[in-house]
Amino acid sequence: MLDFRMETFLTVCEYMNFTHAAEALGLTQPAVSQHVKHLEQEYDTPLFQRDKKKLHLTPAGEILRTALETMRNDENTLKKRLKESQTQKKILTFGVTMTIGEYAIIPSLTRFIKAHPNTDFYIRYANTQTLLTCLQEGNIDFALVEGYFKSDHYSTRIFKEEEYIAVCSTDHIFSKPVRCLKDLTCEHLLLREHGSGTRAILTKTLALKNMSVEDFKNVVEVENIHTIVSLLLQDCGIAFLYKAAVEDEIARGTLRQIPLEDFQITHDFTFLWNKDSVFSGEYEEIFREFTEIPVI
Repeated sequence: MLDFRMETFLTVCEYMNFTHAAEALGLTQPAVSQHVKHLEQEYDTPLFQRDKKKLHLTPAGEILRTALETMRNDENTLKKRLKESQTQKKILTFGVTMTIGEYAIIPSLTRFIKAHPNTDFYIRYANTQTLLTCLQEGNIDFALVEGYFKSDHYSTRIFKEEEYIAVCSTDHIFSKPVRCLKDLTCEHLLLREHGSGTRAILTKTLALKNMSVEDFKNVVEVENIHTIVSLLLQDCGIAFLYKAAVEDEIARGTLRQIPLEDFQITHDFTFLWNKDSVFSGEYEEIFREFTEIPVI
């Protein structure tokens, strides 16, 4: 169990404000400051620093936060394991992003569920940032994500490498020849919400070319990949998606990839869990089963 002062520290990390952390904890601001000061004395290092009235973690504070988040996650997992010992039934809780959950993991998940008939599975679908928060808070054991994250906070394994493409309806007619990204800015852009890994890849790629989402004529933001694909089929715009999400439609000839000279991207689908977890060996074994090539 985490020391109450460690819980206070993690709450300050969440809000980056002593007053807001105190309100969330039902404590006074001086009490919160005292808890943090105790930890700084215990570890003989400052954990926070102020820069123009803004609170920031020191390098030592970053290390402590990562370690405590892992401890909290492990504690939640340990509680589940103790309950499992009474029922002889294992519980596995993990998260997947929309693209991975709907298009990339089904064969692996099918094999895994059949291989573990006495396990209960709780699978959460959410965008990358939401799943990382769930992992940090100890609400899930591990996650499969497609976006960007600070890898030093997690143990990671590459689940799959996937092509990321521009796509439109086969019937779509462009107003001018299309050869590069800038030729598409006069189009309606269909894209995922902020926090989505699918969107983050596009945003980062555009930034490298001194472009942004705002450069497109119109934007339609959708929190569901199936809806984006349906809108593409109705020729409501263009989109940038993992090929796995539209390969059936491309094979049927209802959607087509837009060839671009300056846009050839592949990105990793990543299996990850909190770094230095005491359950790392278990998660390694799960990853091995997920990526095991089936015997035909």
